[in-house]
Amino acid sequence: MPYRLKKTVVLVGMMGAGKTAVGRVLAAELGVPFLDSDAEIEEAAAMSIPEIFARDGEPFFRRKEAQVIERLLTETPGILSTGGGAYMQEANRRAIHDAGVAVWLDADLDLLWKRVRGRDSRPLLKTDNPRATLAALYEKRVPVYALAELSVKASPAYSLQDMAGQVVAALLTRPDVLETT
Repeated sequence: MPYRLKKTVVLVGMMGAGKTAVGRVLAAELGVPFLDSDAEIEEAAAMSIPEIFARDGEPFFRRKEAQVIERLLTETPGILSTGGGAYMQEANRRAIHDAGVAVWLDADLDLLWKRVRGRDSRPLLKTDNPRATLAALYEKRVPVYALAELSVKASPAYSLQDMAGQVVAALLTRPDVLETT
């Protein structure tokens, strides 16, 4: 089914929620560009997110992240995957709400842990008890993610295509964002 995307869809949520993986499938389904703020930051810095955190710290990273998100929101409407902490910044939320639409990929804590455990690419989980750290982040962030205009509940039973389909269904409730042609 052909679609016309009118605003950039910004996928928000916890690490492991599927923002990048679902975003790629969603962009292909809608025939629009896929953008990843973390990848853009890594390309501009010529280093990985963990390296940026280690060298420059989280506040520096968050400033660069805000600049990249603002720039990406001005490009052709597409699907934008953001880092888990991006939506926590009020300036980012305002920019996203002004120029696009936020869609929260709402995955529960057990599903998130299943997806992120054992990976060393998550700088915020480099702690003595990464499961407890994830749980604390989850408790802090969920009320903010709930501010997103749309939310889609993740399920371990969903394939990437299923989840993308759920996002499309949610977007179709917003004719100012997505319509069929």
